Amino acid sequence: MLVRRLRVRDFRTYAAADVRLGPGLTVAHGRNGAGKTNLLEALYFGCTARSCRTSNEREVLRFGAEACRVEVSTRDDSGYEHELFVGFQPGQDKRIRVDGAPVERLLDAPGRPLVSVFLPERLELVKGPPALRRSHLDALVTGLWPTRAQTRRQYSAALGQRNALLGRLRNGGSRASVAAWDLELARHGIALRDDRARAVAMIADRFALVAGELGLEGEAVLRYKPRSTASTPEELAAELAERLDSDVDRGFTQHGPHRDELALQRDGRELRVYGSQGEQRLGLLALLLAEREALAEERGAPPLLLLDDVMSELDADRRGLLVARVTALGQCLVTTTDLGHVPGGDAPGVTRLAVAGGEVLQEVEAA
Repeated sequence: MLVRRLRVRDFRTYAAADVRLGPGLTVAHGRNGAGKTNLLEALYFGCTARSCRTSNEREVLRFGAEACRVEVSTRDDSGYEHELFVGFQPGQDKRIRVDGAPVERLLDAPGRPLVSVFLPERLELVKGPPALRRSHLDALVTGLWPTRAQTRRQYSAALGQRNALLGRLRNGGSRASVAAWDLELARHGIALRDDRARAVAMIADRFALVAGELGLEGEAVLRYKPRSTASTPEELAAELAERLDSDVDRGFTQHGPHRDELALQRDGRELRVYGSQGEQRLGLLALLLAEREALAEERGAPPLLLLDDVMSELDADRRGLLVARVTALGQCLVTTTDLGHVPGGDAPGVTRLAVAGGEVLQEVEAA
């Protein structure tokens, strides 16, 4: 799946923009504040119908505008063209269309490319709370095996039901139905845990390799740390039963996959706690690149990779390694303040976008 064209209206600093992406590397370059990251965010917004930078989507609206829209043109492996449209106006439901037909969401829509994004703000994925990493891991599972998305939803629904039951028990309700809900939660919990473990197993070796190539010193390890050691739903249900009194006192379920952790480690220590910001940055980049390679292998096509300001903290050799790795698989959009920081940025076949003042001043694909 290739992204061919991006059109935006009233998005962030852009009154309007219309750019074409190349099939390989596209480099958006310009000074700080020129609008490069906004362009990258618009592309992500058009492919997913959500922002990669903020949960308050009013922020994507250009000052003074009442609504914004993003259109993305893609071409699938069979050569068919697709049009994705996302319109946003505060206080109203998003308007989402695929090939002109309204849809509720883009995540399962045909014609939508998978997207992976690196932003400096995403360091929270490494150094933030475990919930962020669990959510990210579940998104990877869905990307690898789309039909497994229901496992997370079923587990969440069962967890909500059990927590509601705990609330009734605190008020003197009957415990008669607890065992049934424990087994239901455990059944989905074991499936969810196994999906996560399988996904981490697919990327762990790649993570270690890429982290070393990019300059993360020491032994880099990606480790899935499930809360439960149960091997069957019955065993997990028994663990839940053992904790029932404590759960009732607290009013929520304290045990299960919703408390699991994904640990990024260097020499046995977690980057979240002991890594410098530079090391955390390398760990995040290694994670995203490892996932991209696994997705390419499993799905037959790599995600569109969006890299914002990633070159500035790498030396020349590692910039070269990074560019070689990302361009070997498929499309990649890189933003930089200095075109010279992207090895081969002026090579034949590379698309270059010069950005200034919230406008794309030129679009050049080297011959």
